[in-house]
Amino acid sequence: QVQLAESGGGLVQAGGSLRLSCAASGRTLSDYVMGWFRQAPGKEREFAAAISRAGSLTRYSDSVKGRFTISRDNSKNTVYLQMYSLQPEDTAVYYCAARGGSWSTWKFDMDYWGKGTLVTVSS
Repeated sequence: QVQLAESGGGLVQAGGSLRLSCAASGRTLSDYVMGWFRQAPGKEREFAAAISRAGSLTRYSDSVKGRFTISRDNSKNTVYLQMYSLQPEDTAVYYCAARGGSWSTWKFDMDYWGKGTLVTVSS
């Protein structure tokens, strides 16, 4: 079982930036497709970004594409989400998640989840 711990959330003004981190323990991070999901108040959890095991491939939801960048450093067992041009609608709890297996077979499902970190964007 892999344990995931998010950090880096906080309060930021609209137009600002923030970098989230996800530290993994218990397993080798390179075995997992990693992703970030978010859940806004009163809304369903939604996909934001994902990255392949080696970090060479990424996917983004339309709502964050061009503004967010997911990256990973497997030597540090850490995944990042760099967020730019944040808007109030980006306010959500952001969750780090992991899925064992390859990018080619990943279907947006995840096996392991962190507890989340809150990002609040003020207008």
